[in-house]
Amino acid sequence: MNKKVVVAGHVCLDVTPSVPMQSSDLIQDVLAPGKLINVGPADIHTGGAVANTGLAMKLLGADVTLAGKIGDDAFGDMITSIMHGYGASDGLIRRKGESTSYSVVISIPGVDRIFLHNPGANDTFCAEDLPMDAISEAALFHFGYPPLMKRAYENDGEELIRIFRLAKQAGTVTSLDLAAVDPSSEAGRADWRKILKGTLQYVDLFLPSAEELLYMLDRDRYERLRAQGSGDVTENLDVDRDVLPLADECMDMGVKVLVIKCGASGMYYRTATGETIGPMCEWLGLDATGWA
Repeated sequence: MNKKVVVAGHVCLDVTPSVPMQSSDLIQDVLAPGKLINVGPADIHTGGAVANTGLAMKLLGADVTLAGKIGDDAFGDMITSIMHGYGASDGLIRRKGESTSYSVVISIPGVDRIFLHNPGANDTFCAEDLPMDAISEAALFHFGYPPLMKRAYENDGEELIRIFRLAKQAGTVTSLDLAAVDPSSEAGRADWRKILKGTLQYVDLFLPSAEELLYMLDRDRYERLRAQGSGDVTENLDVDRDVLPLADECMDMGVKVLVIKCGASGMYYRTATGETIGPMCEWLGLDATGWA
């Protein structure tokens, strides 16, 4: 695998303290105000689409250019050092005066993870930060986690649409991955249907989760599924009632290849016709008959 790939978007540092098993399984008992909790060593590694997808593709043999934005602080030094170890630090954009994005991941045994996240410099990532020379030579342009990047979702996704329009005009195959939306955040109040409608006309491969799509395209259904069981909307997904309508809408917006991640139920895969995805597959060196 020696295809040239550009992976852009969200990058951060994940700090995960090792939390021992607790005597109580109630989160309010464990994280009580004023309580000291003894923890073990912290796992510190890069996170976000740029690190997760970009480094994975590099390890699989692709010629990867990374495009992520960090600050000139200590966390930025750590991300640069980690990326340098993989020979992939050249694409990092360091901005003086901006903070580097980080997440503190509270992972208590028996309790779903809690993320304390600072988007940092990701909020200012824009089309001007794209390595257009590399994109024009790439077989694939992948962008990840716009719900965690303010410039990507503000103004009805104007900047995200511009990013994907520029990538398509450069002649590459385009790929988009989402992230969960915090309903109480600014991103949670964005018009995601409008954002997706404007963006997906330029997206070839789209890889959202069912939860993300339900929140963005069918909020009422999302709330009803959240109210059932443990609050995990994927626990009670019905393919015909929940997944197929989402897939139909995404394909109507222009997606060529769709993968909807459905938690423990697996993944829903769908493509446009073989004739439609033929040019994309030819560019990537894939057999359209096998993918369609």
